[in-house]
Amino acid sequence: MARPWHSASPAEVAAELGVDPARGLSASEARARLERYGPNELGEDTRPGRLAILAEQFRDVLIWILVGAASISGLLLDEWIDAGVILAIVVLNAILGYVQEARAEDALARLKEMAAPLALVLRGGDRVTVPSADVVPGDVLVLEVGDRIA
Repeated sequence: MARPWHSASPAEVAAELGVDPARGLSASEARARLERYGPNELGEDTRPGRLAILAEQFRDVLIWILVGAASISGLLLDEWIDAGVILAIVVLNAILGYVQEARAEDALARLKEMAAPLALVLRGGDRVTVPSADVVPGDVLVLEVGDRIA
């Protein structure tokens, strides 16, 4: 398809996906597409632990430049107040980065929990309830008020 899906007509999208909008996919075609494209799920990436998220905050070169500047300021120049301010900034940056990343990980976990567990699709002209992981490209979803989209 030359143009984006959202700007194509429903008939063009159906033709491109090889599906009859009135009947949906056949059960065998849905199985074949599930084999080809895989399940309709967010990736199950291994989530980093809290300690790994904290350690990640100190992997930036700029942080180590600031630590070096604090060391030089304190040990060589005897400017302990400047060194303390620089280290306080490094620690504050680490805390803020940690909190932000931890919240993002928690939000992603909540999004995965909110995903619709079941979907109503047309398969061979019949309405069939399938696990949302089994929804494939070309499935015709039957939506009702209040449904979560798989």
